[in-house]
Amino acid sequence: MSVRLSHLLVGTPQPLGDKAVPSSIASRRPVNAPVRVTMLGLDGDAVGDTKVHGGPDKAIHLYPYDHYAVWAGEQQAMTAHLSQPGAFGENLSVAGVTEADVCLGDVVALGTARLQIAQARQPCWKLGVRFGLPTLPRLVQKTGRTGWYYRVLEEGEIQAGDELRLIDRPNPTWTLARALRTLYVDTLNRDALTELSTLPGASAGLQRLAANRLANAAVEDWERRLGGG
Repeated sequence: MSVRLSHLLVGTPQPLGDKAVPSSIASRRPVNAPVRVTMLGLDGDAVGDTKVHGGPDKAIHLYPYDHYAVWAGEQQAMTAHLSQPGAFGENLSVAGVTEADVCLGDVVALGTARLQIAQARQPCWKLGVRFGLPTLPRLVQKTGRTGWYYRVLEEGEIQAGDELRLIDRPNPTWTLARALRTLYVDTLNRDALTELSTLPGASAGLQRLAANRLANAAVEDWERRLGGG
C-alpha cells in the first residue's frame, strides 16, 4: 500500500454547539509547511477532551477522503461541510485507502516518522453536533466509515504530499473492517474477542474493551458516546 498525503491538518479547541464544549472537530485546517510529529501527535494540534481523545494510542487521526462523496450522496444535510478535507476533524486526509484496506497494527512510513494503526475511531455525539445531524454518530458506526488512529513509533516531520507507505503488517487477517464488524455487529464473538484482547499493536483501550466483553458476556453501553447522555 502506498498513497499520498493529500492534506495535513491541525487545529485547537473551539466552542462547539449550544453547550460550547471545547472541541477541535470543526477547527482543523490544512497546513502546507512541514509539521513535527511527537509521541502525542502533531505540533500545533490539540484536543478538547483529553479523557477520551488524544494520548499515545490516538495521536493522529486519518479519515479517508473517499468517504466524502459517499456521505454527500446519502445525506444532503452534510454537503455544506464536505467541500474540503477536515470536516470530520481529521489530521490526515488521504484518498485511495479505506478501512477495508488497512489492518490493526499496520506500520507505515510518512515523511521521517513511523506510525502504527492502533484502533478505529469510535464515533461520538460531537459528530452529530458538528454536522447538524444527530443521527450521524450511529450512521458512522453502522457503516464502518470511521477512519482510524495512529500511534507514533518514531518521531519526525511530515507534510502534505508525503508518501504514506506500508512497511509492516503484523496482523493481516485483522482489517479495520473486520475489527469494526466485531465491535458493532458480531459483538459477542468469543473467538474474535479473544484475539482482539491480546492483538499485537491494538490499542490498550481496544484490548480492554474486548477483555471486558469476554468477562461480562455483554456489550458496553454506547448511548453516552453516541447520544451525549
